[in-house]
Amino acid sequence: MNIENNIVAFTGHRTYSGAANEQLRDVVARLYERGARIFRVGMAVGFDLHAAEAVIALKEHHADIILEAYVPWPEFATRFDTSARERYNTIIREVAVIRYASPCYTQDVFHRRNDMLVEGATTLVAWYEHKRSGTEYTIRRARRGGCHIINLCEVGLFDTSI
Repeated sequence: MNIENNIVAFTGHRTYSGAANEQLRDVVARLYERGARIFRVGMAVGFDLHAAEAVIALKEHHADIILEAYVPWPEFATRFDTSARERYNTIIREVAVIRYASPCYTQDVFHRRNDMLVEGATTLVAWYEHKRSGTEYTIRRARRGGCHIINLCEVGLFDTSI
C-alpha cells in the first residue's frame, strides 16, 4: 500500500489504557516509512492521547512530521481530571495545527469533530471494540470516504503489511 502524501487519523475508545501501545508506535513508524507525514488526533482521553504521544515520540527523530489536533471546542479539556489535562496540555504544545469543531459545546460537536478528523484522510488507525460509540461512527465515516482502516484492537484486522 502506497500512502505517500496521505493523511493518517486516529480514533478509539476513551477506555483505552495502553494495551496496544507497542503496536501503535510500530504502525505509526511504518506509516511514516511509507510516506505519511500528517497525523490527526481527536484529543480525547484514552486512545487519542496515546496516539498523539506515539506520534510525538516519532517526531523527536523526524522533524517533518505534522501533528494536527482536532478538538471539539476550546474548553474541552476542562472536563478532564488533572493527569489527563496535563497530558493534553503537553500534547497541545507539540501540535502544528489546532482545529476546533465549534466555539462551544453543542449536541453534535463530537460528530462534527469526527467528520473533520477523517475528511481527506486515507488511513484510520483505531482501537475499536465493536460497541456503539463515537469510534464506531468515525470508522463508518472513514469507510465511506475510502479510508484504509487499521484496528489495533483485533489482531485479525491488524494489517502487518503496512
